Amino acid sequence: MSRINDVGGMSGFAPIVEEPDEPRFHADWEAHVFALNGALIRRGVYNLDEFRDAQERLPVQEYLAASYYERWFAAIRLLLAEKGVATAEELAHG
Repeated sequence: MSRINDVGGMSGFAPIVEEPDEPRFHADWEAHVFALNGALIRRGVYNLDEFRDAQERLPVQEYLAASYYERWFAAIRLLLAEKGVATAEELAHG
């Protein structure tokens, strides 16, 4: 079954714009999400396959509207709720 991330052969998407000398992170929060994901994987909260799957299960509109690290953060929140590490309310309100 195809998911929204599987866009091979699809048309209608904007062209990819390459940034010369693009930084690894465009904002500090992106670096924090990157580090958080690595820590959660190393602690065994979830694995890389689960993380990828969580991104691919995001609602289509959310997936398409989100930036790269916004999708990461959404997947982390989804997995933390699914694994019982935090409730949806805790994740929504900090």
